[in-house]
Amino acid sequence: MNAPLPHTAVQAAAAADLAALPLIEKWVSFNSVSRDSNLPIIEWTRSRLQGYGIECRLTYDDSGKKANLWATLPAADGETRIGGLVLSGHTDVVPVDGQAWDTDPFAAQVIGDRLYGRGVTDMKSFGATALMMVPELLKRGLKRPVHLAFSYDEEVGCIGVRRLIADLLAQGYRPAGCIVGEPTGMQVVIAHKGKHAYKTSVRGFEAHSSLTPLGVNAVEIACEFVAHLRAMQGRLVAEGPFDPIYDVPHSTIHTGVIAGGTALNIIPRDCDVTWEIRHHHLDNPDLLFAQAKAFADSLVPAMRAVAPDTSIVHERKSVLPGFATGADSDIARLCFRCAGTDIGAEAGKVSFGTEASLFHQAGVPTIVCGPGHIAQAHQPNEWVTLEQLAACERFMRRLADEICIA
Repeated sequence: MNAPLPHTAVQAAAAADLAALPLIEKWVSFNSVSRDSNLPIIEWTRSRLQGYGIECRLTYDDSGKKANLWATLPAADGETRIGGLVLSGHTDVVPVDGQAWDTDPFAAQVIGDRLYGRGVTDMKSFGATALMMVPELLKRGLKRPVHLAFSYDEEVGCIGVRRLIADLLAQGYRPAGCIVGEPTGMQVVIAHKGKHAYKTSVRGFEAHSSLTPLGVNAVEIACEFVAHLRAMQGRLVAEGPFDPIYDVPHSTIHTGVIAGGTALNIIPRDCDVTWEIRHHHLDNPDLLFAQAKAFADSLVPAMRAVAPDTSIVHERKSVLPGFATGADSDIARLCFRCAGTDIGAEAGKVSFGTEASLFHQAGVPTIVCGPGHIAQAHQPNEWVTLEQLAACERFMRRLADEICIA
């Protein structure tokens, strides 16, 4: 049906007995950095699924150069739309530019007890392992349908999955649950924080640097604003509120980019600050933003006393909602059984965002659970341990026992 995949780590794979490794290697070989097209990996995956007689539905971005893939393994009774489970992951990865890699990032390589390559942790290993399970699920027969959801542009704002979810709902699909395979160390994660990203733009007034009282220095004003954000972050660290289950138990405020000024002898007219709030359910991000805005507003009268056209304006660039699924929900209980852990006893919450919140917001109860750890994501020499990959395969085989007839 499908030609054997090239296998570049035969000895280590044999020792680890990882059935999914050839597929992981294949997926990693596709350079699907977010700025480029992901169609090669999507089209290869569609061809493989069609070889098993599975229909695939693609939803494209406006350029037609990127696509999501939605594939349904029907239940034994023929049901395809109502109920069942989504196995979800993104196909894009972050760039390797400027990173010092010791191996080819797009040629997965086993060294010792680790697999190295871009995306082995974030998050091609989960998607490839789900793909590996397809023939077994079809052979054993499904009680309810299983859906594979592979998206584009997760790394730049969970963009593609929004179209995928809108399309599946429009087509009448109503899954009963979803597992997003982001790296959690195979811990069952029942919640993650929300994220609000902003750009704050300071418009000052240019003057020769020898005449500083005649100008309004946008960079210096921006730095005052950033210092205030830092002070707000300090209060969150010291005072909370705290949710101790999170890896970072308080909300966070972070400045990522500052851009401004033209030359040393010119008082800078413009400066932009890009910053974010990551919040858990005990904090209101709108109130945190209001505190930041109130401080910025307090700086404007002094600016306008020098030059009336000066200003500080804010633009919200993106929002990713948080999500929380009950530890006693059906999808959580299923995942605890598949992970081989006590129900609810080892539930996790994480600070990084995922597509889980968008599935959850669409009415699909969702859990995050996948191999590897977020600390290895986006790094040069990105790696995942072979034991984590083996744990993912054990999870998938227990899942098959839960959802298959035979």
